[in-house]
Amino acid sequence: MSKKQFQAESKRLLEMMINSIYTQKEIFLRELISNASDAIDKIYYKALTDDQLNFDRDSYFVKITADKANRTLTISDTGIGMTEEDLENNLGIIAKSGSLAFKKENEAKDGHNIIGQFGVGFYSAFMIADEVTVVSKALGSEQAYKWESTGADGYTIVPAEKATIGTDITLKIKENTEDDQYDEYLDEYRLKSIVKKYSDFIRYPIKMDITSSRPKEGEENEFESFTEEQTVNSMVPIWRKNKSELTPEDYDNFYFEKRYGFDKPIKHIHISADGAVVYNAILYIPENTPFDYYTKEYEKGLELYSNGVLIMDKCSDLLPDYFGFVKGMVDSENLSLNISRELLQHDRQLQLIAKNIKNKIKGQLQSLLKDERDKYEKFYESFGRQLKYGVYSDYGANKDTLQDLLLFYSSKEKKLVTLDEYISRMPEDQKFIYYAAGESIARIEKLPQTEIVSDKGYEILYFTDDIDEFAVKMIASYKEKEFKSVSSGDLGIEPDADDKDSNAEENENQDLFAHMAGLLSGKVTKVKASKRLKSHPVCLSTEGEVTIEMEKILKAMPNNQDIKAEKILEINVNHPVYASLKAAYEQDKTKVDLYTSLLYNQALLIEGLPVQDPVEFTNDICKIMV
Repeated sequence: MSKKQFQAESKRLLEMMINSIYTQKEIFLRELISNASDAIDKIYYKALTDDQLNFDRDSYFVKITADKANRTLTISDTGIGMTEEDLENNLGIIAKSGSLAFKKENEAKDGHNIIGQFGVGFYSAFMIADEVTVVSKALGSEQAYKWESTGADGYTIVPAEKATIGTDITLKIKENTEDDQYDEYLDEYRLKSIVKKYSDFIRYPIKMDITSSRPKEGEENEFESFTEEQTVNSMVPIWRKNKSELTPEDYDNFYFEKRYGFDKPIKHIHISADGAVVYNAILYIPENTPFDYYTKEYEKGLELYSNGVLIMDKCSDLLPDYFGFVKGMVDSENLSLNISRELLQHDRQLQLIAKNIKNKIKGQLQSLLKDERDKYEKFYESFGRQLKYGVYSDYGANKDTLQDLLLFYSSKEKKLVTLDEYISRMPEDQKFIYYAAGESIARIEKLPQTEIVSDKGYEILYFTDDIDEFAVKMIASYKEKEFKSVSSGDLGIEPDADDKDSNAEENENQDLFAHMAGLLSGKVTKVKASKRLKSHPVCLSTEGEVTIEMEKILKAMPNNQDIKAEKILEINVNHPVYASLKAAYEQDKTKVDLYTSLLYNQALLIEGLPVQDPVEFTNDICKIMV
């Protein structure tokens, strides 16, 4: 019996595949089970047109048998089997797929989909086996054949004995090395976990002999081990069932079984799409944020299946980053897979699925916001920051998708409100959407800059997340109303008639304000009479795009570029302090210097900014006390 050689190209491909195509060795079991399922599918196809062939589903299964003593693992199926010619063509020529050829011949028929398309999955067995033996008996044949190979050096095919139709693949498991523990592929619990992970939804039973324990008959507190054949896969996935058959508890149980999270999901989305692209999906909106969600280590993505076989644990291409909190899975027969079935080619089908999923998620969130506000606010507490990052990222490309989902705390409502709700309450004379930024609601409420806006009866949105201002800078305007910080230079609000004319005071006391600006050179761009202050003596406002809160956030970043806001010191001309300033300027300019320093540091403290020289500040306070 002479050993046959793989073709030169096939030999090279085999070497490459064993060493590089598959990223995880455990994938071999997925591939062999998928091939076994394909073999059973082929009988099903033939039964559609052959009246003599009865397809009794209960007679078809895949069996996995581990023999630790002999270091062998056998995967058996009751499928269509292979003739000598099939073994030669399908296993002797790598990358020639019998499944693909069969699929092309029968693509007009209705029936199950064939998974294998590339003809290389079988050879993944050599990643964990020194020797692979295939004994197969084809449907309608009296003779069985054995194909045997130790890898790239070639293979043999000889007649063999086999009582039943189907294929047995026996792997001689490699010995352990320093880097790899091959013993794990002989452990029943490890094998069972691999089946559950990748092949749980193969449509035929996958059977194994499982060792369990039970109380000994007639013996108290004593147990005995026993072995029984069990089906270790679920077969019918939840996503292929009719929605009317499923209860909320079924969806919750699937969430827990798949370990998508330890919380209870707020909402699920069950999609059964049958159009330009056919797919099923079950998506979940979680209640709580994973502990590592806002870290680089967190990996977003959905589980991706092709005809019930797990292809990827985390397919990030199916979710936009701003919906990265969504958990779940997608199963489709229309995917373009690469040779290892581990990665996707970026094709139109994938893009269509991703687009549809994005729209479904947004629609579900909008429905929550409208009909179940408490649940939405619970979700927003966990993932609102992510939506805001989505608005800010990609130069605001996604703002139209996300802006209606944003919530901000309202000065009037004392609760979270949408931008649309804010707009609906705006008085006719209000020009802008006003907001104030700070570390907390309590601190924002005390900001001097909010006084004139509040006195006008205008609602203010409170921004307490570091991303808030950056997000609304990208939105710029909502329903033709621009956003305006209460600290910006021009609020578009005229002061009350009974207040002093700030313009007149500024013109009259130009020298005083110029003198103060000179003292604060490099710290503020100018000093001016305030149009916004009512009861407070002083505050800082800004010009340009960078506000004081944005400056603080940028300064705290690792790549700090020392970006600063253009600050203006505003003086309340209706406050007694202003009278003291004027008197000091006319009588004792050294006091103006003291008062200027105190007022500037006071404004810094109000904004939560550090005083540059605390010792000098305390000394200045002492000076006015003696």
